[in-house]
Amino acid sequence: MAYAAPIFVYEVRYVIELILLVFALVIEGVALVHAITQRSDAFAAIGTLPKGGWIAILALCLILTLPAFGFGGVLSIFGLIGIAAALIYLLDVRVGLRDLQDGRGFW
Repeated sequence: MAYAAPIFVYEVRYVIELILLVFALVIEGVALVHAITQRSDAFAAIGTLPKGGWIAILALCLILTLPAFGFGGVLSIFGLIGIAAALIYLLDVRVGLRDLQDGRGFW
């Protein structure tokens, strides 16, 4: 009975890390696809990085979050920076682009 607890802990940790990895990859993927599909002149109009800069940042963060490349996965510093960059894009730049294009405002 005493030996079952550490094995259970590792299984729970694996499931939590898997859920976080899927969440991070979805968030970063949505941000990258959204950045690719936007007009490049709209980024300059809202006063942010150019389209190529955001695509490079989001693509690099997506690659560094994948555990297959050996950078530690979602709980490493690269994974956390990737999540932060994707959330900054989605919560700041995406809102500005949407407000600029259709004028409906926030979300």
